[in-house]
Amino acid sequence: MSTDYSDSDDHALVQQDRLWQGNGWTARVIKNEDDDGWAVAMIKDGEPEPALVGPWTMGRDKKNPKPLDVNAFHTLVKTASEVIRRHEQQLHAQLHKHVTVGTDDGPVKVCLDITPDEDDPYATLSAFDQYGEELARVRVAPAFKLSVTSASHWIDNGYKKP
Repeated sequence: MSTDYSDSDDHALVQQDRLWQGNGWTARVIKNEDDDGWAVAMIKDGEPEPALVGPWTMGRDKKNPKPLDVNAFHTLVKTASEVIRRHEQQLHAQLHKHVTVGTDDGPVKVCLDITPDEDDPYATLSAFDQYGEELARVRVAPAFKLSVTSASHWIDNGYKKP
């Protein structure tokens, strides 16, 4: 069973038993290399690698995969989108960290923002008072370890480059 539909841009979308496209995604049912079963790969348009590869259900004959359909595809898109969202959140958390240090002048929020440039990666260490006013900003190595202790030392040393 093969049907072609068109999206709003009039591009032909493939919607077949083992290949389904739509919503910026392609689902491809593939032979599972680890066993006799099947898997489905979800690939976001424009990306070279699948965002998600997971097991796929066998059909009634217990040999071939169950055909893709619109409901299964929408569930797969939702799941793959969530995987990407979690990955982006994790990456953001790795590149942007902050701690709060209590000082005589009130709490100081110290932020470490890493810029993962291929040629010249670096990080920026910045401090903000309780009103959000920037107190200091210095460039540091991307491997700088931000902790309450390292932030306290930086503050105690007059915000000199660590």
